[in-house]
Amino acid sequence: MDTSPFILDGGLATELEASGFQLQGDPLWSARILHTNPEAIKDVHFRYLQSGSDVITTATYQASIEGFVKYLGLRPEEAQQTIMSGVQLAKETVREFMSHSPISDRREPVVAGSVGPYGAFLHDGSEYTGAYEDKMTMEELKDWHRPQIQCLVKAGADIVAMETIPGLKEAEALVEVLREFPEAKAWLSFSCKDIHNISSGRRFSEAVQVACRSSQLVAVGVNCCPAPIVKPLLESAKSHKKADLGWVVYPNSGEGWDPKTGWKTEKRTSFAKLSLDWKEQGALWIGGCCRVGPP
Repeated sequence: MDTSPFILDGGLATELEASGFQLQGDPLWSARILHTNPEAIKDVHFRYLQSGSDVITTATYQASIEGFVKYLGLRPEEAQQTIMSGVQLAKETVREFMSHSPISDRREPVVAGSVGPYGAFLHDGSEYTGAYEDKMTMEELKDWHRPQIQCLVKAGADIVAMETIPGLKEAEALVEVLREFPEAKAWLSFSCKDIHNISSGRRFSEAVQVACRSSQLVAVGVNCCPAPIVKPLLESAKSHKKADLGWVVYPNSGEGWDPKTGWKTEKRTSFAKLSLDWKEQGALWIGGCCRVGPP
């Protein structure tokens, strides 16, 4: 059995912006392109497959029923179909790629249905603080996430990627909603502020313990944080992780982010050596997030 890590793709919005799409300031971010130009989404997926990605992540991070109704003028049932189309586009791309792939022993690519935090809908950078958690109940967070997860599972996502989660309450809500779909598998990854803490200020080790309560999670980890803090983060929580739960790691380029002006163009971090360190630490899912693209 192949035990090598699954190679994730990188930033979807990064590649769309490189193709000329203006996403900065858009409350739907790359999810808008699902509605306006789905072929552009497929083109990005295809480029990542060509670069060797084993996992294609859907363009649904910032997709929600409420967001599509508010910003696209869709009816709720149309919004549901648009979220589901993210999975369908990714699966179509995988099928088309594999039918023309000259590599006979290549791993069958996996489609991960992206679920972003509630803060992504707020479009105020709060997925990197989790400030909204204190104002919301567990049930409110569950009610928010349920429709999107339901759409992704119904559309046939191979795995649900619950990503950039800033706080423990939202993580617990996601794990509880996942139980309503007992056949679904998922990973849970957190945004982190330093080498010990997730964005809300709670310990990453506590976040890992939340993940360990679920038998449906295949991995727990971090994404959209600077790459150099990943190794110490994993080290800080390794004694709290179950042996059968993998690490998932996909940091950003290391450049700073300002909610008002966007990414600050700075020197990017090389993942080459760091990714080998993560693999040695037991990471089974390795890739990149914002500002990380195919070579």
